[in-house]
Amino acid sequence: MISVPTPHGEARVVLDVPDRPASLLVLGHGAGGDVDAPDLVAVRDACLSASVAVARVLQPYRVAGRRAPAPARQLDAAWTAVVETLRSTVPSAGTSRRGAGRSGGTRRRGDLPLIVGGRSSGARVACRTAAATGAAGIVALAFPLHPPGRPERSRAEELDTGLPTVVVNGDRDPFGVPEAGPLVEVCLRPGERHDLRRDPAAVADCVVRWLVRHGWA
Repeated sequence: MISVPTPHGEARVVLDVPDRPASLLVLGHGAGGDVDAPDLVAVRDACLSASVAVARVLQPYRVAGRRAPAPARQLDAAWTAVVETLRSTVPSAGTSRRGAGRSGGTRRRGDLPLIVGGRSSGARVACRTAAATGAAGIVALAFPLHPPGRPERSRAEELDTGLPTVVVNGDRDPFGVPEAGPLVEVCLRPGERHDLRRDPAAVADCVVRWLVRHGWA
């Protein structure tokens, strides 16, 4: 567990790094959840086996013991500060077995390819800040397309980042399911709801297969 100061309090990061990382995946949690959600843990385990370093970020409001999320601007600022710290913490691409990924993103020389993402609220934060963090791609687990029962309040524009994105959603998610697009791949999991608890390993498999296709694993 790493403590990281941010403009809105202390964040905490659980960082797992394989011997020769090919990329860095930074994941955020859901609004009232934490980094031990089943889908986040499954993705972490599968990605480590695929030589991807994984950082799971606990936002400052959760570190402080609050369940209600902070305003979006605070979430985004804290997340951006954590990602910047991680980019200088994880071993550089010069020690990786594959170096840079083939798709997207703006990277500084020597950095590992950076993939950002998370579940639900964490996925939204990753999308909103992807350009600012220099991400190469986005992993969105249970992206909350709209509030339950309110399809007119779509958040689809948040997925329009111009970066390769994989969305993993359940076909019974009351928050809706985003549509695929030129850069947005949707992996629809049958029988799953918003928590993606039914088969976390299959959720992780969607993510790893996408990472492999882009040369990030």
